[in-house]
Amino acid sequence: MGIKEDTFFEGGPHVGDLILNILLGFTVICLPLTVGAIVRAIWVRYKITSRRISVTGGWRGMQRTDIIYSEVAKIINIPRGIGLWGDIVITLNNKSRLELRAVPKFREICDYMAEKAAEKTGRSKESIVAR
Repeated sequence: MGIKEDTFFEGGPHVGDLILNILLGFTVICLPLTVGAIVRAIWVRYKITSRRISVTGGWRGMQRTDIIYSEVAKIINIPRGIGLWGDIVITLNNKSRLELRAVPKFREICDYMAEKAAEKTGRSKESIVAR
């Protein structure tokens, strides 16, 4: 019998990111941002569990990245959309980074990931989250 894995969050980017970028798309200069938001809304999915962080994305949602909490060195959250959603940047021990864009409930998710990373690494939660 394996270790139980509880799901904390599972879903896609915040719908407000899509709406805002579609409105900005009416200006030609913001069209690339609109396309990016549409692609994220269609194919990107996040799954935050008690054991790992999974991001499914890429062309037609065919790529999946899994990170275990013991690999996490630092987590940064950046508010977007007047604080309704935000981006989370996870820096790993090997200095590579994973960006989660337009995450709903990003503050709660960031705190949860920091708690789990602190449990696995033996570091304090405050030393993992960069504010």
